[in-house]
Amino acid sequence: MTTNIYDIANQLERAIRNLPEYKAVEAVKVSVEANAEAKSTLDAYISFQKDIQEKLQAGEIPTEADQKKMIDFNKKVQASPLLTEYFTKQQQLGTYVADLERIIFKPLNELLQ
Repeated sequence: MTTNIYDIANQLERAIRNLPEYKAVEAVKVSVEANAEAKSTLDAYISFQKDIQEKLQAGEIPTEADQKKMIDFNKKVQASPLLTEYFTKQQQLGTYVADLERIIFKPLNELLQ
């Protein structure tokens, strides 16, 4: 009997959604969305992160102004208990994602050795 890899991937997707860490991120995200100041800061931060990522992918080095802006965003996030909680929960969920990525890519990495 062959295993359908897409069925396994869909099972994994459902399992991730059932993780307590996923549900914790989901819950704090609702709180962030309900808080205008936190939502505005988060949206601006995500937009800035995308801009920096695009610059890096284009081979550009972030400017001094970009670095100052990043420091300012970090201060704003740290000053907000809600955003601090959001990023902490994201990081906890990210541990699972990193572990899964390592497991999933293990056979592909072995092919490169």
